[in-house]
Amino acid sequence: MSALDTMIEKRAQGVYLRGGVPVAADAPDAPAREKTMAYRILRAHETGSGKGKMRIRFDAMMSHDITYVGVIQTARASGMTEFPLPYALTNCHNSLCAVGGTINEDDHAFGLSAAKKYGGIYVPPNQAVIHQYAREMLAGCGKMVLGSDSHTRYGCYGTLGVGEGGGELAKQLLRNTWDIEPPEVVLVWLEGEVPHGVGPHDVAIALVGATFPDGFVKNRVLEFAGPGVAALPMDFRIGVDVMTTETSCLTSIWVTDDKVKEYYVNINRPADYAPLAPADGAYYDRMVTVHLDKMESMIALPFHPSKAYTIHELQSDPAGILAAAQDDCNRQLGGKVTLDLLGNIGPDGKVRCDQGVIVGCAGGMYENIREAAAILKGKSVGNGYFDLSVYPSSAPINLALVKDGTVSQLLEAGAVLKPCFCGPCFGAGDTPAHNTLSVRHATRNFANREGSRPADGQIAAVALMDARSIAATAAAGGVLTAATDIDYTVEPAEYHFDGSIYEKRCYNGFGHPRPDAALRLGPNITDWPKMPKLEDDLLVRLAAVIPDEVTTTDELIPSGETSSYRSNPVKLSEFALSRRVPDYVARSKAVRALEASHLRGETAPEAAAALKALGADASKTTIGSCVLSRRPGDGSAREQAASCQKVLGGFANICYDYATKRYRSNCINWGIVPFTMDANEPFDFAPGDWVYVPGVRAGILAGREEFDATLISDKGTRALKLYCRGLSDEEKKILTEGCLMNYYAAGFGAD
Repeated sequence: MSALDTMIEKRAQGVYLRGGVPVAADAPDAPAREKTMAYRILRAHETGSGKGKMRIRFDAMMSHDITYVGVIQTARASGMTEFPLPYALTNCHNSLCAVGGTINEDDHAFGLSAAKKYGGIYVPPNQAVIHQYAREMLAGCGKMVLGSDSHTRYGCYGTLGVGEGGGELAKQLLRNTWDIEPPEVVLVWLEGEVPHGVGPHDVAIALVGATFPDGFVKNRVLEFAGPGVAALPMDFRIGVDVMTTETSCLTSIWVTDDKVKEYYVNINRPADYAPLAPADGAYYDRMVTVHLDKMESMIALPFHPSKAYTIHELQSDPAGILAAAQDDCNRQLGGKVTLDLLGNIGPDGKVRCDQGVIVGCAGGMYENIREAAAILKGKSVGNGYFDLSVYPSSAPINLALVKDGTVSQLLEAGAVLKPCFCGPCFGAGDTPAHNTLSVRHATRNFANREGSRPADGQIAAVALMDARSIAATAAAGGVLTAATDIDYTVEPAEYHFDGSIYEKRCYNGFGHPRPDAALRLGPNITDWPKMPKLEDDLLVRLAAVIPDEVTTTDELIPSGETSSYRSNPVKLSEFALSRRVPDYVARSKAVRALEASHLRGETAPEAAAALKALGADASKTTIGSCVLSRRPGDGSAREQAASCQKVLGGFANICYDYATKRYRSNCINWGIVPFTMDANEPFDFAPGDWVYVPGVRAGILAGREEFDATLISDKGTRALKLYCRGLSDEEKKILTEGCLMNYYAAGFGAD
């Protein structure tokens, strides 16, 4: 039995919660699912009939400075005149990135002007990371919050947080709804108490490692309960909760108790507390048992949070484990550059790290930082290659750490304290040296999220660890060390929230729009280009064929320095798939040129030949590009992963399965038909192949879910069965109109 199996147990069959005890269920029981906390909250926010798809309206929304410009521009183009719900615009992603001259600060000026014009909330740079502001100012028991960031998770505060692409936020701004099939719910049952030295990231990495690889909780709601909850502090709970995104679940919710009540009292919002617990007899479709008392210090190796090992496992066989991880990483990198993880093993056989980072919505919490400081008290990170950076997640947390002396302890040990910033989580800060290993209490460790540039021969790697083990490693001068292996004492302290900083610096105009206020538009802020409609038939050329088991949104549109261009759809599209399929942009532009000539009545010979061979009518056929992969969309909620494809002329994705609901939704909102194919369909496609789908427009509108297509390649032609399942009436119209903006411009979707 592996260490993960000892910590985490999975049950694929249903259970009831009766008398506070999980009991095996004989058969699925959808009516009893209504007794879960998740369903009671979802139903309270539903605007539909209560049958079929849920149509949800949220209580509040959040976006940061690489998403809010696009959201607002989309909503403006679709007829929005004011923000109908509290909408907070934070500035925590592009606040330190210096790419492109003034364009980051131009976005911030746009954000403040939009908050004034439409009645929004504006959080200036370095005040808070997006999720900490939401936790402190927007969360509430029984509420729902929508964010254009995948780590929108506030379940331990009694709030259902959902991360989606910008199109879904634009719908809420236009008084439309978030539509989902009634989800399955998974009971996450916590037992025992965590050992000294174990932190929230250790539990989170174990949970992700046990559930992500087989999709055990994919698109399901996680509901946390059990006797182990009570002993966990709030910072510990949120540290686990925020990482549920990496399991690929839909959202999460926890039981609430006196600690949650104390939290709301501390942040001066006691009225936002309410007791939440499943009703007796609540039914869950699956169950995960987390044995907190068996948890160990963990590490997630590159390039995914699910590559989970105990630190002790890695210490016992560093060469074997790192060699296997290195091989996996280099297969994913596709030969563009070679990662050398084995080079991080010292002459003594111990793993050495060059960098430690404690950051963001997962790591920058008060208790994490205090415990790291306690481990480093009286010690030094040394004057070698290793360095340690600490980013508190909000100015109130930073202020509390200054007042209680924690900052002094960190600085005395040689750590560097930095502003409230998300950059190291996505590659816009603290980029390590070539082929070195960085250990981070951050959300993700995908390829290139540390900021390296493989096209220039650069590569580095991030391993995820808890702040406690990072501090223990720092105290050892960079030698990998588990916090459970050292003695340390943390002096008791309580976080005292001081919201006066927000009152002085943040603009809150909700409910008070100023229609006459002017928007401040910098030279990089541009409108979306015109998007063509979907015609009767569809002919797409494969501009990218990706054989990887999973394709992340970081590969579809890279993070890091590209983030500064996300207010300029055309310029940003130049980066699409640049780190995975460098020829994708040129191929897509070539297909887009074919469509442009086709619309002028000058169908290019290569497209005309394909259409003629099929007996197709060129006058009623859309020509576009397509990305074909196995399982795309793991990772960020960023809509640009889809919108860049559309700007370049994309009209379809084809895959076996979509890694996340949010990426599939992004495709739909940008008029990209989200086709799937059978799992037994051979993966024998090549860039340049054509796929023809006749009758696609009428079929989508009629609710057809199967389409007979034809693949045209150098090998000849063959039949291909494609599927487009589970579209709502609204989604059908969005796809056939060409995108969400076209849908609204055509008069659909009115409240």
